[in-house]
Formats: sequence, structure tokens, C-alpha cells
Amino acid sequence: LSVFSTSSKVVAHFCKPTPMPADTKSRDEEMKDVEKTDKKTDTSKGDKPEEKESVAVTAMNELKVNANLLEKAVIGKESRFIARVLRSTTRVRQRQTVAVLTQALEYFFPPGAPEKQTLLDFLAKVPEEAMEVEGAAKSDDKPAKPEAPKKHILPEVEVYLHLLTTIFLIDRKQTAEAGICVFNLIERIKFFNRRTLDQLAAKAYFYYSLVHEMTGRLSEIRSTLLAAHRTASLRHDYVGQSTLLNLLLRNYLAYNLYEQADALVRKTNFPEENASNNQHARYLFYTGAIKAVQLEYTDSYRSLTHAIRKAPTNTSRGFRLAVHKLACIVQLLMGEIPDRSTFFQKGMVPALKPYFQITQAVRVGDLELFKTVMASHGAQFQRDKTHTLIVRLRHNVIKTGLRKINLTYSTISLQEVCQKLRLGTVEDAEFIVAKAIHDGVIDATIDHVDGTIVSKVNTDVYTTDEPQAQYHKRITFCLDMHNQAVKAMRFPPDAHKRHSETAEERRERLKQEEDLATSMAEDDDEF
Repeated sequence: LSVFSTSSKVVAHFCKPTPMPADTKSRDEEMKDVEKTDKKTDTSKGDKPEEKESVAVTAMNELKVNANLLEKAVIGKESRFIARVLRSTTRVRQRQTVAVLTQALEYFFPPGAPEKQTLLDFLAKVPEEAMEVEGAAKSDDKPAKPEAPKKHILPEVEVYLHLLTTIFLIDRKQTAEAGICVFNLIERIKFFNRRTLDQLAAKAYFYYSLVHEMTGRLSEIRSTLLAAHRTASLRHDYVGQSTLLNLLLRNYLAYNLYEQADALVRKTNFPEENASNNQHARYLFYTGAIKAVQLEYTDSYRSLTHAIRKAPTNTSRGFRLAVHKLACIVQLLMGEIPDRSTFFQKGMVPALKPYFQITQAVRVGDLELFKTVMASHGAQFQRDKTHTLIVRLRHNVIKTGLRKINLTYSTISLQEVCQKLRLGTVEDAEFIVAKAIHDGVIDATIDHVDGTIVSKVNTDVYTTDEPQAQYHKRITFCLDMHNQAVKAMRFPPDAHKRHSETAEERRERLKQEEDLATSMAEDDDEF
């Protein structure tokens, strides 16, 4: 440190500026001003067009790279290249404009192709004011230099461009045109009937369902989705099976058809080992919602817990909110109180505030507070589709209040119980207390002559089987988590042959590992 400090002092001494005449300083300042003005004029003339042009060129180059990957996937029969193309959809769609898509269609499609003209007609209907999107090239950006169109186009590239056009119309709120475009896309995929289109077909059916959900016509496509799922099952198309099964469950739950959804779950098998992590998380959420309505709270809470663990942590805030809301209500229906930290996660505090108030009412056993929260936030519970489950919590609130009364008083009249729990009449209180005693909620007897409740001596919980049951529950949870973690592990192919690999094989292995790491990082964005 002393050496560095002394050297810096020496440099500062020899670099110390010497005084200059006043006229020399003024001349230097004038030259600097001239240089600054020259730089400003140069940047105003040359930099902006280059920046504008680079956005369009970058978007076009990305489409060319993806088209090359699709061709490579078809030639080598490697589905991982198609998966890489689909993972980049989130990044590609942010840079798309009418000019970029038009140039891509003119370049990839051969001259005179009827499909090209159909897609160009859809793009021509997009208004100019709807084209300003964050991250996209502006309408006045200069497109890339036109190139000679190709003489032949692969079906995979055609379907990919058709899919990008559909996504572009959905982003620009052109739902009517997007509905027609995605219908033509589905028919085109059926016409080609190629196994290399399976992953693109799954993505097409996703946007097919999304467009109909945006227009409120989900029930019209139920038969189409069922037929597509049957075809995917016969062809062992695991990506299509997982996607279409989730779309069907979402379709049934949108119309509260829980019995049909449960029948579908029981008669089908979800491909857990071959499905993506995001599709598995969706499936667990839907099955958890079905089991919660059917009073299977333990299985429902287990599915919802797995869904929370499989969901991306940095994105998909809406999905995680929906899962946490349902898991909170199911945990309350099981007789447990959710952890306080659940309601104070980053970015979720305002949305989970009504559920936190419901939890407080159940924990305290205050029926009046429960009714107040239900009256003030009933509309939100209806939108979240948790109102039916929350209504069931009224009995849990009463049970909690009875437990506190049973622990506090050895003898108490039914009139006082009616006042403390804010029930209607003494007869209602007597019936509720009798049912609680029958269900084992409290250990007491009712003296009908005096109209009182006599509590029995409380026994030590450690003399019962309750600790054993709790330990068994926790051990089962840990074992399930370990099994799920083992199933979710990913390994590069031929990992056991590394000791005898050549230099070329080692380069290929490192490239595959890099692709695997990139895919795992981009899974969150795709969700």
C-alpha cells in the first residue's frame, strides 16, 4: 500500500497542470466547443438510424436462427432444438412489428404461396396506433435489407411463422382476427400430420384456447380439445398430452364442472416424467382445486404445496397468488392455521390481505369478524372462485370458539355460549355444541335440565397418539419432497461415459450442458 501511495503522489506531481496564458486558455476552450458541436451533429446524423436499423435487423436475425434450428431438428430428428425455439418465443415476440413480420413472410415463403397472402392480410388489419409495445421496434424503424425469397419452406417453419402471427394479433388485442388465424393454424397442422410438429401443435392449442377464453367461448372448443387429447395419447405425444389435459381441466373449471373434471383426472394419466415443470405445476393446481371442492382437503393441500414448489419463483406472480389463496383456505379447512409469513411475501401483500383477515377470524373464533370480512370482500372471493370454500369456514370459526370456551370454563350456560359466539338462539347453540361433542371437537357434556355445559378434565396430549401422528405427517412430507426432487433432477446424456470421451465428444457435451442450463433459466420466463 505504501508503494502504491508514493507512486500515485509522484504521478500527481508530474501531471500537475502548469499555468497558461489567458488567450491560450480561451483558444483551447473555443476548440473544445467546436469539437463538441461536431460530435453532436455527427451523432444526430449517424447514430439514430443505426440504432433504429439494428432493432429490425436483430429481430429478423433471430427469426433466421430459429428457422435454422427448426431445419436442424427436422434433419437430425432432435426435438430439443424445437424446444429451444419455443423457449425463445417470449424474447422474440417483444421485438415483432408489422414490418418485421411482413419481411419474414416475404423471405421465408416462396412467391405466390396462398398461406403467405392470408397472413399478410391479417397483418394489414392491425392499426398503426396499436403497434407501440415496450421492447418492440417502432413503426418508423428501417427494416433490414430485403433478400431474395426462398424457393421452398418447411412445414415446421411455416407453422412457426403462423404461430408468431397469431401471438402478434393477440398482443395487439385483435381477438377476432387472432381467432380466425389460430383456427387456420390448427387446420394446417392437421393437414401436415407430422410428428416433428407435436411441440408446435401443443403451443398452437394453448393459444387456441386462450383466444376463446378471451372472447368467452370456451365451451365451444371442448370437443376439439378432447379429440386432440385422444390423438396425442394414441401417438404418445407427451407434450401435447400434458398441455391439452391442462386446457381441458381449465375449461371444465371455468364453468364449475367439477364432476366432469374429476372424471377426466381419474380416467387419464398425466405424463409426469416427460412433461415440463410448468405444465406439471398447472396440473397440480387444477387437481388441488378439484379435490378441495370434493372435501378431500389433505390430498388437495398436498397437490397445492407441490404446485407452489414447482412454480417459478421470479415470474408467474398471478399463478403463485392463485395457488397461495387456495392453499390458505384449504389449510384452514383442515383445522390448521397458515404461517404468518405466507401473507407477507414480496408483491403479494395487498392481494392476500382479505385472506389474512379471514385467517385471523378463524384463529380467534370471532364469528362477527368473519361475517364482516365476508361482506366487505365477497366480490373478490367470487372472482377468485374461493367463495364456496370460505363459506364452509363458518363451522371452523364456531369450533375454534367452542374449544376456547371449553378450555376456559369448567361449567358455562348455553345462553352465555350463544352470546359469546353470536349465534341466533339458545337452541342453535345447543345443537352446535351437541354436534361438536359428537365429532370430538370438545370433551364435555350437556346438562339439559340446567341448560349448562360441563367440561371434562383435560388430558395431557403427550399421553395420546397425537404426537406420533404429527411426526408421521412431517416424515411423509419430507419423503415426498425428496422423491419429487429426485424426479426433477436433469442429467446430460451419456454422463457415465465421460471417462472415455474424445475431444469432439467433450465439446459436444459442454454445449449440451450449456443448452440445458439455458433452458432451465428460461423456463421461468416461458411460464
